[in-house]
Amino acid sequence: MSVKHPIIAITGSSGAGTTTTTNAIRHIFRNLNIDAAYVGGDSFHRFTRPEMEVEIRKAQEQGRHISYFGPKANDFALLETLFQQYGDDGSGKFRQYLHTFDDAVPFNQMPGTFTPWQELPANTDLLFYEGLHGGVKTEDIDVAKHVDLLVGMVPIVNLEWIQKIVRDTTDRGHSREAVMSSIVRGLDDYFHYITPQFSRTHVNFQRVPTVDTSNPFSAREIPTQDESFVVVRFRREMKNVNFPYLLQMIDGSFMSRINTLVVPGGKMGLAMELILTPLIEDLMKRKQKRGYQMDWVQ
Repeated sequence: MSVKHPIIAITGSSGAGTTTTTNAIRHIFRNLNIDAAYVGGDSFHRFTRPEMEVEIRKAQEQGRHISYFGPKANDFALLETLFQQYGDDGSGKFRQYLHTFDDAVPFNQMPGTFTPWQELPANTDLLFYEGLHGGVKTEDIDVAKHVDLLVGMVPIVNLEWIQKIVRDTTDRGHSREAVMSSIVRGLDDYFHYITPQFSRTHVNFQRVPTVDTSNPFSAREIPTQDESFVVVRFRREMKNVNFPYLLQMIDGSFMSRINTLVVPGGKMGLAMELILTPLIEDLMKRKQKRGYQMDWVQ
């Protein structure tokens, strides 16, 4: 963690809704006049899309699995190096992973490739990461310890799979069979490298649908936000969350546990802004008053 160069990370698996959270945080940044350096987790993949397809075939031939969730396909050490370097002096290198043709055309490249590495913008207020591994930890690396505000996006798993299937078939041109195969292939890495992160977060947003999602592989559309609730879990050590204020401001919300707020799905954007804005403001106060210790960061 860094007082002078704070890091905010949104972590969640592919299709979990991290982009929705990112849009809310970008709005908060605009309102607070925060100049952030943006880093995408996909840029730390080890392979381009064609290279990954080769690695998948090789793994299948050898009776093993490889997925975008695990260390065989991602450079966790490089991600930790970036977080540590930014925390030390506000610098570092980044690149982009180009998912679609629309992403790739401005760079005159093919989808599934990387842009060249380049320096982060100078003199930014904070680093903002969105991706799979903002809170990952193994025997050798600990990305989570460098993050000042770690937010988890954790829809229940059937909903997560529906979101991934619909997104990857509609927006990224993958076949339904290929997406289903990738879900099955990634289960072991998911259990070991994705789910443990959500015990390290400061706040989790978990969307729970109120419609039947019992067979996610037959679903053709994503349940809407109005067809769901959002369970917001806060780390117990966080002492500056004003629950009475949140209950008053978010109609239909209630407390299910002492550190858990439940809000209607249609109010998720509002809830995110009400919850995350004061936490980000605290980061900025801490940055301005070096040495000031926030009571919710452990």
